[in-house]
Amino acid sequence: MPGNSIEELPGVGPATAEKLRDAGYVDLMAIAVESPKVLAEVAEIGESTAVKIISAAKQAADVGGFETGDLILERRKNIHKLTSCSKAFDELMGGGLETQAIAEFFGEFGSGKTQMCFQLAVNATRPVEDGGLDGDVFIIDTENTFRPERIVQMATALDLDPEAVLKRIHVARAFNSHHQMLLVEKAQELAHEMNVRLMIVDSLTAHFRAEYVGRGALAERQQNLNKHMHDLLRFADLNNAVIAVTNQVSAKPDAFFGDPTRPIGGHIVGHAATYRLYLRKSKGGKRIARLIDSPNLPEAEAVITVGEDGVRD
Repeated sequence: MPGNSIEELPGVGPATAEKLRDAGYVDLMAIAVESPKVLAEVAEIGESTAVKIISAAKQAADVGGFETGDLILERRKNIHKLTSCSKAFDELMGGGLETQAIAEFFGEFGSGKTQMCFQLAVNATRPVEDGGLDGDVFIIDTENTFRPERIVQMATALDLDPEAVLKRIHVARAFNSHHQMLLVEKAQELAHEMNVRLMIVDSLTAHFRAEYVGRGALAERQQNLNKHMHDLLRFADLNNAVIAVTNQVSAKPDAFFGDPTRPIGGHIVGHAATYRLYLRKSKGGKRIARLIDSPNLPEAEAVITVGEDGVRD
């Protein structure tokens, strides 16, 4: 029975292992669920060898394991809820954003997506009894929107030490979609040394949308977006963390979707996100958050405000 490293798979020497890792296959599960044709191309090996490698990876990674519902229920007892500082919003989410899940916030420019992420980042550093996760936060910033000044304002409003909060928030700029995907792998490495309980990607789709233009690029864009979402979900599971991502809506009828209130990324993002929330502006600085999709909660709305102090009822 092969062990847990790629090198221990039959037919994988150091050179092949390096090629696989460079292509993003960092664990057995990633190899186990790949198709022989793709693996053969990536590792420059014969397809029959690829079949053997995948089959051995399936055995080692225990792909086909079914679990009984009671074990899953037991594991779900470890799930924590992260507060948003708005009672109405937390109720909409069944008590807050849950760990081991992806929450996607989509809406037009200025609808409060980034502000919501800042608030979650501050709250994640708070003790569990205050609705926090008492952990560190990773932010993958794709549009240069991170503002430490906002964190200071929000932390001060909650009587927290702004400097201590900022020290627990780790920000990386992603310069393109490939870099964005690599940062999730880097985050997983760093998570071994710190207690990361929240990962924010703001924005999830901006780079993908800018780089893959036109119908010809759609398949590749969706494939990479799919891998990225699954890497994020895996991060959430491994670290019992909350994942919060932001997404834009097509401001003009998009070549692929047409509807101006539809989030970018189509079904790939929709199916991978556990919770989808649509944010829109309302009168008097209010925002309406609508829970569009959830595995266990009804579709409903909450009214929140986004002010200098942050997100409130």
